[in-house]
Amino acid sequence: MKKIAIYGKGGIGKSTTVSNVAVALAQEGYTVMQIGCDPKADSTLSLRRNISVTDGNKDTDNSNPGKSYRSRAGIKTVLDLIRERGNDFKLEEMAVKGSNGVICVEAGGPTPGVGCAGRGIIAALDKLKEKGAYEIYKPDVVLYDVLGDVVCGGFSMPMRAGYADKVYIVTSGENMAIHAAANIAMAVQSFKSKGYAELGGLILNHHDVKNENEKVLELANDFETSVIGELTRSETVQEAEELGKTVMEAFPDSPMAEEYRKLARKLLEM
Repeated sequence: MKKIAIYGKGGIGKSTTVSNVAVALAQEGYTVMQIGCDPKADSTLSLRRNISVTDGNKDTDNSNPGKSYRSRAGIKTVLDLIRERGNDFKLEEMAVKGSNGVICVEAGGPTPGVGCAGRGIIAALDKLKEKGAYEIYKPDVVLYDVLGDVVCGGFSMPMRAGYADKVYIVTSGENMAIHAAANIAMAVQSFKSKGYAELGGLILNHHDVKNENEKVLELANDFETSVIGELTRSETVQEAEELGKTVMEAFPDSPMAEEYRKLARKLLEM
């Protein structure tokens, strides 16, 4: 089982990248699990359009078989399920198969203004283990999609021993993206002595700013790593999002889809 954590600042295109890589791998025949580690719970949104979910409130006498519904939102987050029912819910309520069979999980976040956002990540990963997700689904690849504006508490959980094997950072050449990427890379380095995941490299998601390649390459050199993949700034991505789909599904023959396939293969090789 290959376990990969993808970090990056909010708005850098991290979730779009992870979802397209997930579909690219699934289309190659791999069983893929994508775990959204962001309080907004939107990591797997493009994978979850029109899926059917049972709410789990089934009476023992079958008089109420449980309500099924179809929506793009699709699944409840792990924290929502815990808040509503403690531990009284099934694995398939928190882990739902979406497009191309990608297994979708969303950690979720606390009630606004109350609690720690990182708690959702800890709860999600603990519950997946507790309910036997890895033994039941037997994923070939697990992708953790992690918000990288902060790397503390629960947000560092996917880096810890037993979870991701490698961390990759999505960045552009914009100053704030570079700054966030540097913070994430420093966190990975500081945790290295504890047996946590190692830094696998950077993914350059082009925003076409001045000296972008040079700035990202300099960042890679500073942390003795490399740029393992590049993604073009393309209207194809926005067009796919307007359709509520990944590029891999909406425009499978596009140059952008081929870039995601190339990146997916590279992540498996590393």
